[in-house]
Amino acid sequence: MVALLPGGMASSSSPIIDLEVVGEPISVSEVVPSSLVEIVPFLRVANEVEAINPRVAYLCRFHGGFEKAHRLDPLSNGRGVRQFKVELLQRLQRENDPTLKGRVEQSDADEIKNFYHEYYRMYIQALQNTADKVERAQLTKAYQTAAVLFEVLKAVDQPIFETHNQVDPDTSIMQCPKIHAAYDALRDTKGLPWPKHHENNAHGDLLEWLQAMFGFQKDNVSNQREHLILLLASMHIRQTSKHEQQPMLDDHVLDTARNKLFKNYKRWCKHLGRKTSLWLPTIQQQVQQRKLLHMGLYLLIWGEAANLRFMPECLCYLYHHMAFELYGVLSGNVSPSTGENVRPFYGGEEEAFLKKVVNPISKIIEMVHFFI
Repeated sequence: MVALLPGGMASSSSPIIDLEVVGEPISVSEVVPSSLVEIVPFLRVANEVEAINPRVAYLCRFHGGFEKAHRLDPLSNGRGVRQFKVELLQRLQRENDPTLKGRVEQSDADEIKNFYHEYYRMYIQALQNTADKVERAQLTKAYQTAAVLFEVLKAVDQPIFETHNQVDPDTSIMQCPKIHAAYDALRDTKGLPWPKHHENNAHGDLLEWLQAMFGFQKDNVSNQREHLILLLASMHIRQTSKHEQQPMLDDHVLDTARNKLFKNYKRWCKHLGRKTSLWLPTIQQQVQQRKLLHMGLYLLIWGEAANLRFMPECLCYLYHHMAFELYGVLSGNVSPSTGENVRPFYGGEEEAFLKKVVNPISKIIEMVHFFI
């Protein structure tokens, strides 16, 4: 393994490549296993543009770092590769929502395209005719950065997730067995009672079913689908090493991720002396689907909670009752007043969760703060 030193010299004394090169200070020191040396330029550019455009930095890390690392070492056999992938996935999960909210353009493709063209105009064209040696050196570096941005632009033009809220299984990142396993598990909607206007939807997944039932926003569903797939894939990479072309989602991996996600909720129930709403079916074939529905519901609530996220007891309360409604829907319970199968109290309408749950609670909190 080699270390990248100032001036481009290599040293065999270090097991890592340090991106914190003299003259290129970064906010967070990152290290890359030598078997993944090809992704170093992408991570370096991500650090360089972080302050200017955090979303472009995220795209560089995702497409040039995470996706490329999978292609270079799909089995994570290299020294330190598995740990690096897991840490990078965790960072991407943290940065996705805030950078997406700060995005200027309507899509990631437009965001990186406009940034690339502006960078080319300001640094490449402005320095092309210069004779100054210092500026020529800057031009060389600008060419290298522009090349990286162009590679990311090409990758974004073949998105990991389709614009119509679906995952594309044919893209390169989806060829990672662990990610494909999580993706396939989410597509198992067998036995779910779809609303009438969704009956013919053959391509829906578990999160889209939750959207149809509880009225979550489309963008939130897309974001949390990516969040859940990466969460499961990250745990899968960390806990399993067996390579399969089309693996199933490991039950132990799912349970580990689920226990971690619901740790605070279980504490809340224990504090109040209540049983959790994490009931599982007796039919073994339905257990994994139910666990994924529980996780998906919690992430979708969290994704639209906005400032309510700073009130963890409130999130636990919302999840507790919504999971109880989920249980009623899946059990086929019948309403004594209407004689029809029960449905979520406020679901069915577009953006119902935001309009009928989040906004009213936020207004009450605002009124309380006003009187205080």
